[in-house]
Amino acid sequence: MEANLQNRITGYWTRRAGAFSAQRRRELAGEKHDQWLAALHRYLPAQGGLRILDLGTGSGFFAMLLAAEGNTVTGIDLTPAMIEEARRTAAALGIPAEFAVMDAVHPDFAPGSFDALVTRNLTWTLPDLPGAYRSWHRLLKPTGILVNFDADYCREASPAALPANHAHKGIAPALWAEYEGLKSTLRPGQKPRPDWDRELLQQAGFSHIRVDTGIWREIYTKQDKFYNPTPIFAISARA
Repeated sequence: MEANLQNRITGYWTRRAGAFSAQRRRELAGEKHDQWLAALHRYLPAQGGLRILDLGTGSGFFAMLLAAEGNTVTGIDLTPAMIEEARRTAAALGIPAEFAVMDAVHPDFAPGSFDALVTRNLTWTLPDLPGAYRSWHRLLKPTGILVNFDADYCREASPAALPANHAHKGIAPALWAEYEGLKSTLRPGQKPRPDWDRELLQQAGFSHIRVDTGIWREIYTKQDKFYNPTPIFAISARA
């Protein structure tokens, strides 16, 4: 069941890779660049010098933001098409981030490899979130930090019609149906978030857990083409 679900998720993101990457490039070139960077700087120093893993990097948005600041960044994603997009964009922009196709639940790195782990809109898709948090705890150096931006997407109501400005406005009906189907499949295995995340992080050995449920108001300040009405939270935790 889990393997089949993983294949469905990878297939969904493969079909979205081109349009998704174009949207992230527009974010990199606009005001979202600074808004997301400000959100990351709440948890990570701005002077660079960290070894960072971007989990579920997609087309590499976080990886490129942080590598451009002088950090050593690796972005991993299970979808090869996304990694191809990330490499293409990084090369075009001259940003020295590295990318690899890899399962974010069980990343193939030695324990204690990273100062920081970052991720955006990944954890709602993971069939084994408890296992992911345990794996990520092992990857961090002592006092290293995990920063996770996500939302309780599996419990969001499906709108009858999308507003004129919405990040998902251009998704084809068949892809939208698959998105809703994935949420329905994943929902029974998840508890309400981010309370569930706090519980799982504690069980995995993390400490100094902080949750910010208002971060979405600072990033999505207006209903433009990047707008996401589902409230995103930020959760950080120390190894």
